[in-house]
Amino acid sequence: MTSWTLHLDAWIAASLAPLAVVILVSGADDLFLILVWAWTRLRAARRPEPPPSSTPAPDAASLRIAVFVPLWHEHEVIGGMLDHNIHAIRHPNVDFFVGAYPNDTPTVAAIRSAESRHRSVHLALCPHDGPTSKADCLNWIYQRMLLHEEEFGSRFDIIVTHDAEDLIHPEAFGVIARESARYAMVQIPVLPLATPLSDIVHGVYIDEFSEYQIKDMPAREALGAFVPSNGVGTGFRRDALEKLAASSQNRIFEPVCLTEDYENGLRLRLLGCSQRFVPLERINGSLVATREFFPRAWSAAIRQRTRWVTGISLQCWERNGWRGGLRIAYWFWRDRKGLIGNPASLLTNLILVYGAVTWALARAEHHPWGLAQHAPHLWFLPLTWIPAAAGLVFRAGCVAHLYHWRLALGVPFRVPVANAINTLASLSAMRRYLWARLRGEPLRWIKTSHAYPTLAALREHKRKLGEILVTSSWISQSDLDAALASQPAGVRLGEHLVTGGLISEDDLYDALSLQQGLPAGKLLPREVRRNAVRALPRGLTSRYRVLPFKIDSGALFLASPEIPTQDLTDQLRGFTRLELRFHLVTPTNFEELEESAV
Repeated sequence: MTSWTLHLDAWIAASLAPLAVVILVSGADDLFLILVWAWTRLRAARRPEPPPSSTPAPDAASLRIAVFVPLWHEHEVIGGMLDHNIHAIRHPNVDFFVGAYPNDTPTVAAIRSAESRHRSVHLALCPHDGPTSKADCLNWIYQRMLLHEEEFGSRFDIIVTHDAEDLIHPEAFGVIARESARYAMVQIPVLPLATPLSDIVHGVYIDEFSEYQIKDMPAREALGAFVPSNGVGTGFRRDALEKLAASSQNRIFEPVCLTEDYENGLRLRLLGCSQRFVPLERINGSLVATREFFPRAWSAAIRQRTRWVTGISLQCWERNGWRGGLRIAYWFWRDRKGLIGNPASLLTNLILVYGAVTWALARAEHHPWGLAQHAPHLWFLPLTWIPAAAGLVFRAGCVAHLYHWRLALGVPFRVPVANAINTLASLSAMRRYLWARLRGEPLRWIKTSHAYPTLAALREHKRKLGEILVTSSWISQSDLDAALASQPAGVRLGEHLVTGGLISEDDLYDALSLQQGLPAGKLLPREVRRNAVRALPRGLTSRYRVLPFKIDSGALFLASPEIPTQDLTDQLRGFTRLELRFHLVTPTNFEELEESAV
């Protein structure tokens, strides 16, 4: 055994006791919340409440909702986000106010393009270059909303915050409107979209958010603490925002804060405003939650979590200390303990590996195990495994409940990855925070790259064609029921309705346009540009029944009588770098266009 090994064994042995104390305290804290979760479940079972209605209260549908979406370099995703969500949501009175900076020209152009397609989209241009902070952008969006109200003599009742990558559940705004009758702030659950088991970094988000939405967020309410906004899917009643403005020199969102969402939850609680985290519930078979893809690369995850740790653990500590009473102070402890707990967890994992390797080598060489010689108190270390094992089983159960048992099997393997990511993020946050304070510089908005869900992921959130036809008065419910009963196998509902004379071909494509969030309408042969037709191989366009008809502003516009699939999109992207924009046309119109393009 070498001298450096002896010194390393001695150093590790000396660190075991303090590490064990940190892990035991943190583990006991986590175990306490599991007991709180169990207590709330038992209490609910003894006093069952009626299931929430899938139909909002009659007056809830009349509430006007303004959705705030702050952006910085999101031109690649914002168009798809707006197109899909505007057509998917079921609440009737929703406007999107989308914030951007003058020096982010591509994003501004993407918003203006969305404005031309949707009357409910409004560009909120910040008066200065960016990026500043997300909160600063949100404040200027609020001013743009006030200007809109002044111009049109209207007033929004609820403000909801969202990001450029969000997949909004069709019933989410109805739930927020329903709950706003009693609560000043309403938080809809946030869950990552499912990804393959091999997607380990994104799996870490699935693990942590599953546990957070099932255990931590309800526990905050049960223990009487503040409910932090998740930044997305948060509904603020108008009077609550006006309270925030009155308490802070008209600043709705604190411009200096990197995590203004967390800060607003705390500020509202201290102002006496009621808060509600909506428990996970199913409406029409799907969980009402905001879905999105979180970072799937190691570096992007560290960058995002660095912002979270900087804002929640460090900046909030500097701004608020431990004020607010014991209940709030406890959650401050919960939210800040990662500054020590994350590095301690990673160090424990490394020591565990080191201990296993040195033990195996000692056994193989018939030498005494060095760690045991330097640390005769190793007997108490198994005590740390009890809360760790309980937490691991609970987290896996949460993942299995919300996703699938196969994904839950990966939880033990993703824990060390989560520890490493969180440790590096904590160290990066402390470095950035101290550096900014030493130099007297403001903390900057750390940009995270976003991706919008694929067509397959969006499918769950699209309204059914029959529902659109009935609610838009194209057919009656009785006609729909009769058509569904007589629909032949292999024949699509829309085709069956057209063949039966219940709707016209144009009616069908108008309904498909609403369902898919795609433009539709008759195109004239003279609108087909020869240079566009030649942009893709003729054999490919014939096979997939698409016809390029225009190139404009870096986009290739394609006419098709078919709803575009992910396979089609992937195939076409192999032949062009232009952005793909689909336009639905009827089969009759498509044949006319094809003849003119020959």
